[in-house]
Amino acid sequence: MKKALLIASVLFIAVVSTACINNIAVQELNNKAAEYMQKGDYESAMNRLQASIDLDASMYETHYNLGIAALNAKKYDKAIEALENGIKIKPDYVDFYYSLGSAQTSYADELVEQSVSTDKSASKQTEGEKTQNIDNTLKAIELKQAAASNFTKYLELNPTAEDKENVQELIKDCNTFIAEKSVKE
Repeated sequence: MKKALLIASVLFIAVVSTACINNIAVQELNNKAAEYMQKGDYESAMNRLQASIDLDASMYETHYNLGIAALNAKKYDKAIEALENGIKIKPDYVDFYYSLGSAQTSYADELVEQSVSTDKSASKQTEGEKTQNIDNTLKAIELKQAAASNFTKYLELNPTAEDKENVQELIKDCNTFIAEKSVKE
């Protein structure tokens, strides 16, 4: 019995020690990521934050910071994924919704910009390029719809937001975009 108790105690201490070391490593990665973010080195920040998530995926703040770093790096798919993962952990954290809406809007704008640049040479466009432009527009509409929904959720969770008028304008812009592009498609 003493032997079993000793083994259980050793295992418990090992688990607790590993958890403490893990928390220290996560904190170190997050601190280093913050330094990189302040310097504008978003790629390095993203690498540190992803490593932090690999060690402990339960910290919503790390997902949020990864989303912001990816948004600043114009890696919109990564930003959207990180922010959506964070929402799964802490759905009442209002900043997730604003940042997610911003990432979706920026991604939609990038897709439209790509389509516009290939539209300028429309006479030389291949069928594949035309199809890609249509796909980009449809994806942009979906993204703007999701952005409007996330901005609305932000305001629902934060009805006294200081940036309420600005966010309402963003929602209006999304809905205008959707209406204009839906008519064309």
